Amino acid sequence: MKKHETDARRTPGATLAPEASRKPTAREAAAAASRIVVKVGTNVLMRDDGSASIGVLYGIAESLANLRGAGCEVLLVSSGAVGLGARRLELTERPTKLSLVQACAAVGQSRLMSMYDDAFDKLGYRVAQVLLTEEDFADPKRHANLRATLETLLELGVIPIINENDTVSTEELDAPAAGAPQKRMFGDNDKLSALVLRHVGASLLILLSDVDGLYTGDPQSDAATLVPEVNGVSDEVLAFARGGNGRGRGGMESKLAAARIANEAGGAAIIANGRTPGVLDMIRAGQAVGTLFTPTASTDSSDGKHQ
Repeated sequence: MKKHETDARRTPGATLAPEASRKPTAREAAAAASRIVVKVGTNVLMRDDGSASIGVLYGIAESLANLRGAGCEVLLVSSGAVGLGARRLELTERPTKLSLVQACAAVGQSRLMSMYDDAFDKLGYRVAQVLLTEEDFADPKRHANLRATLETLLELGVIPIINENDTVSTEELDAPAAGAPQKRMFGDNDKLSALVLRHVGASLLILLSDVDGLYTGDPQSDAATLVPEVNGVSDEVLAFARGGNGRGRGGMESKLAAARIANEAGGAAIIANGRTPGVLDMIRAGQAVGTLFTPTASTDSSDGKHQ
């Protein structure tokens, strides 16, 4: 026996600190959440040619099934309906006319749910389609009914798949041609996913995009670097954001707004690349993937949160 070990054993009250007493890192604490919301962006599910990326969708479904099998309750907020509908209707680009966009959403939503239902069915899980409008959050009675439905679905082991009800709601799809913009509770699925986190008491929001996380500038620039962790979404952090791009409506600015909502609710948020194989499994393992947003001390409250 080594001398320092002998001394420790002979000294009254001296103990060797067990590994279990180590304080978990912010990544490990976030990964231990027992209820999470995962948002999947359009650019994750769609290939560059406009077709669906079936392999990516099935990979995400498998990871979510693994989380559910390990006892973690998951709610999925998925974009992609308009893009899939445009592809199904053989349109060469995303339409701009509102009625046509809504038609694409109607066609694409059934296709989106069909793919998810097939993927999760093969993995032994049931899914439920939940289409929301702003009134579902603004009206107290509708909000209470929504929460009760989501809680019941989770208790039944069902994975809710949530999207904006683009077929009937124009809040997300339209943009005023002139004058002051409309006051909106959410204008994209990034913010919608953050509101879902807040209203169901989840403690982790994962935003899957086609970028690796938050960069200090344009991700295509050699000078830009990935920001691994952010404590509170400050104005300086917001300055890193760029506008929306591609087929989706959200951009980094929208994701930062969603991360801020999650942090204000006492939850953590992670922006990561949904095209990276096994990205959800890596996040669950506490690995340094993407950008982690943690709430500041003033908002870090676990009251009502599922840890």
